[in-house]
Amino acid sequence: MRFGYSERCLEHDTGERHPENPDRLRAIRRGLAKRHGVEYVDAEPAAREDVVAVHDEEYVDELEAFLDDGGGSWDPDTVASEGTWDAALTSAGLAQWAAQVALDGASDRDTPFAIGRPPGHHAVIDDAMGFCFFNNAAVAAQTVLDEGVADRVAIFDWDVHHGNGTQDIFYDRGDVLYASIHEDGLYPDTGALEETGEGDGEAATVNLPLAAGAGDADYCYAIDEAIAPALDRFDPDLVIVSAGFDAHRHDPISRMRVSSEGYALMTDRIRSIADDVGAADAYVLEGGYGLDTLAEGVSMVHETYDGRTPVDGDDEPDEKTESIVAESRSLLGL
Repeated sequence: MRFGYSERCLEHDTGERHPENPDRLRAIRRGLAKRHGVEYVDAEPAAREDVVAVHDEEYVDELEAFLDDGGGSWDPDTVASEGTWDAALTSAGLAQWAAQVALDGASDRDTPFAIGRPPGHHAVIDDAMGFCFFNNAAVAAQTVLDEGVADRVAIFDWDVHHGNGTQDIFYDRGDVLYASIHEDGLYPDTGALEETGEGDGEAATVNLPLAAGAGDADYCYAIDEAIAPALDRFDPDLVIVSAGFDAHRHDPISRMRVSSEGYALMTDRIRSIADDVGAADAYVLEGGYGLDTLAEGVSMVHETYDGRTPVDGDDEPDEKTESIVAESRSLLGL
């Protein structure tokens, strides 16, 4: 894969004890150093006008002033420093790069993966939250729509937390589908089954809140039975994966049971779905707070695109997962 990466993203200083820290990117780089076929590409930071295309300008002004004053705690979880402004614009710019080169034809071993930080999927239209300042995947999606190189974009979010910000930005839009598999009841406690979009965006939001303890079989079943038919019906030009790795069974802040191999299995499915609908595919880093499991998860995505065939397990999805998926299909008319 081609990884979008910039040293500027290391300048976002959250303090020694914060789980979202520069060591996350360092761990990913160490893990990828052991793999073949890894290429790194820097990218220009997102322009201010690209950010305000999905965020209120008043919020962006307030954030810039806060950071110019040295930063601090925006809220109890979301910490910023003087370097956060450039890092956040760079992280959004890396996501733009991934979307653009995917639509330019980068695929297979050249499939792009933006490994920027801070992450983005909790950033709502007018606020930062959940470690996120600018919604990177949303900026990328809006950019390619505005450039006219895509008419429809799908964002599939497998982070263990619901991407409330991405949903918020596109909830009443018919040109962006947002789909999320997340742990039910976890921060930020959004993403209920019944949240399926409104207005022009009706049935363009897919939420699958799985019970704590869901593992590889549950995630793969949800993709096969709900995400795949939703993407097939939506027929996007681009699929952006908001790739968090905190559903891993050894991640410190979730109760899910996805294995490293599970991320390879999900990757293989998304690649096949994108091929089936004729869409480009790109990846944008979100969460993942166990350094070893984060590095392993990203490496499994890379190895899948590099030609390794994932090994499917023998487990079956839980009945609770089957029930959630069935209800989701009914609500969405799939």
